[in-house]
Amino acid sequence: MTGTHPERAHIVERILAAQSHLEVRRSSGAAVSQMLHDDSDAAPGETLPNRRGDHDLNEIGMRPNPPLIPAAVLVPLLDHGDRITVLLTQRAADLRAHAGQISFPGGRIDPGDAHPEAAALREANEEIGLPPASVEVIGRLDTYEVRTGFEITPVVGFVEPGFDMVYEPAEVADAFEVPLSFILDPANHERQSRVFQGKRRFFYVLPYEDRYIWGATAGMLVNLFEVLTGQTARWR
Repeated sequence: MTGTHPERAHIVERILAAQSHLEVRRSSGAAVSQMLHDDSDAAPGETLPNRRGDHDLNEIGMRPNPPLIPAAVLVPLLDHGDRITVLLTQRAADLRAHAGQISFPGGRIDPGDAHPEAAALREANEEIGLPPASVEVIGRLDTYEVRTGFEITPVVGFVEPGFDMVYEPAEVADAFEVPLSFILDPANHERQSRVFQGKRRFFYVLPYEDRYIWGATAGMLVNLFEVLTGQTARWR
């Protein structure tokens, strides 16, 4: 797979360097369930650095209760030569959960998936027709917990541009690209809030053109920002 953008080597270097603190959680398949919500090495009230989630910007006690459901998403980086973009999808409007929201291709880790990378590639192929052979997997971002009870492994990979995108209409309404430079500019990161079940909940938002990127997807993009820039995001 070829790529000519000068930032590509730097991105690979930063992602690979971030894997060191993830090695203790590299087990896959059935062992994933044993890792759920395990903060045994953390001080009381503290979360290990590779355990992110919707609770990050909120008070203690807002983490989802275990057991969590293992899931994986692909964070696809498209190298166009003169620029790098991140591919995102918009979920179908009639889905039962997170309808119409912006997301990464991904879903539950099935028993037949050898590891989270396999699940992310399978889901991307099913949702948008992305051939697994067109993805150069680099590594993972931090595990992300969502309030709906999922534990998500974000898998970062470079994607060969120009593949024939075919949406799974039951899951995906649209797909679009966001410049990586937009994500790496902290001026584009916002913190907003909503009242949910009587509590005010804060979350990251990255408004891009007419797209409202928020929640878990925005949180994982902020994690990508931190890994690639070495900066700590605002409000963390």
